[in-house]
Amino acid sequence: MNRPRPEPIQQVKQRRDAALNALVKSVPYIQFLGITFDRRGDELTAQLNFDEKLVGNPMLPALHGGATAAFLEMTAMVTLHWTVLWEGIENGSLDPEAMADGDLPRQPKTIDFSVDYLRSGLPRDAYARARVWRSGRRFASVHVEAWQDNKDKLLAQATGHFLMSSSDRE
Repeated sequence: MNRPRPEPIQQVKQRRDAALNALVKSVPYIQFLGITFDRRGDELTAQLNFDEKLVGNPMLPALHGGATAAFLEMTAMVTLHWTVLWEGIENGSLDPEAMADGDLPRQPKTIDFSVDYLRSGLPRDAYARARVWRSGRRFASVHVEAWQDNKDKLLAQATGHFLMSSSDRE
């Protein structure tokens, strides 16, 4: 019996990376903030690359609270969307090449987002990971945590609720 040959691992990696890059590039604010994403399997780690424009209090200096909140929200949104897209990418129902050309499903929309600031952000890179607590057809709940030098010493954390996209809704 002839079995189909498994797809080479490098092609799988390239397909996944192309889909993630298309998703990230579809949100211009992510590029403005200087956020990048590192993918390990289906897990994403976001990095807020330090830039002087992100400093809110030059006397300390400390990251601006709005930049921290935006970093958390973008991490939550991309992680949620990636989680939803992952299955379609893996089963072949979504075409990464079409996604790279801008044919992306609609992003989830933020309903509310609550941030807990736990310490001042230092003038250096920050990292964040989000966990999707619940994802249904209409709503999703996501928790995200950010840190700088030590993952056990959180900079901030947030919880967000999102309206999931659907082909029958705007």
